[in-house]
Amino acid sequence: MVAQLELKYYTPEKYLELEEKSEIKNEYLDGEIIPMLGGTTNHNQIAINFCRAFPLTINNQDYYIYINDVKLWIPDYRFYTYPDLMIIESEPVYQSEKKNIVTNPKIIIEVLSDSTQNYDKTEKFRAYRSLPSLQEYILISQSSYYVEQFIKQTEQQWLFNVMEGENHHLGLASIDFSISFSQLYHRIVFESPLINLV
Repeated sequence: MVAQLELKYYTPEKYLELEEKSEIKNEYLDGEIIPMLGGTTNHNQIAINFCRAFPLTINNQDYYIYINDVKLWIPDYRFYTYPDLMIIESEPVYQSEKKNIVTNPKIIIEVLSDSTQNYDKTEKFRAYRSLPSLQEYILISQSSYYVEQFIKQTEQQWLFNVMEGENHHLGLASIDFSISFSQLYHRIVFESPLINLV
């Protein structure tokens, strides 16, 4: 007989209390605490490259950009998570008096890894889509020149764009900003594919 592991459920308040003391980042999904895996140097460099290029004022409109240390609260899914990058238009709206949890990103960007890409494209995107403020969702590969872009058209419809190849650029639809792949992937060294020598 195989013993079943008992799942422990936490309140959002208990999660936030534990997260302040935790040495690693954890997501919270409707009672469950989920440890997050550490990122690679490519993952970190791509996020930094985007942040460096993004101006905080565009066409007289102010923007805030946050990189993976600020939590996002998604009330419809009772979900706390740490997107790789969030862009907020005008002013951040906080969940509480503490200024470490926001609720109103206009754009969310995730840098994909082998272990999280399916999750980022499915369950996580489903939760993100419930945010009224969200207008774009960007997925950036760290293993090749490849970006997927989802642009909100209506509550039920998102336009899907794919950019592939070194000479492309990522142009945002909801903000007047674009970045070339040479900037986005600056100092990125792609791993060579394994060659089976038989």
